Amino acid sequence: MNAIKILTATVIAGTMMAGAQSAMAYGKGDIFLRGGVAKVDGKSNNGNGLVAKDESGFAGSVGYMFHDKLAVALQSTEEFSTEFEDGAGNFSQMPINLMLQYYPLGGTDARVQPYAGAGLNYTHFSSESAYGQSMDIDDSYGAAAELGVDLNVNESWAVNGFARYADVKADTKINGQDVNDTELDPVTVGAGVTYRF
Repeated sequence: MNAIKILTATVIAGTMMAGAQSAMAYGKGDIFLRGGVAKVDGKSNNGNGLVAKDESGFAGSVGYMFHDKLAVALQSTEEFSTEFEDGAGNFSQMPINLMLQYYPLGGTDARVQPYAGAGLNYTHFSSESAYGQSMDIDDSYGAAAELGVDLNVNESWAVNGFARYADVKADTKINGQDVNDTELDPVTVGAGVTYRF
């Protein structure tokens, strides 16, 4: 009988411990990796009379929580090859964001962990062409912002969703001649998973 009581108590304690761990709070010292699929919706009029198509691809990030409610994250996507909707040309772009993120429920056992971020965007352009002519788009630096949420499945894994905005405005030349700046100001919406350790 005593053995059964001990076994029962052990099972109950283990269940309670597992439940507590599965609701483990986000906190200082955590490292997280995020990956998923994102859709990039560029500005309809980019300043040169060219309209870029929406693109989808992989998005990922790595981050570190230096406070229960604050983290720094480095984000990027795969290189998007973007065609203009009128068939006038194309270019490739790769954005990289360095973000400071705020987690209002960090340090608590909340399973839903929303966050907001602000930081710097760097976008590299390559393989540019327009109207069958050579096109050169300078790399761009600008502000970036985001809203996101993690829905925790257990102490390590979560389902993630996010929306990001970047201020992308770059000097542009066609056949060596200055033309209007390329303004994309993309909104990126994505979903995936978060792994935290």
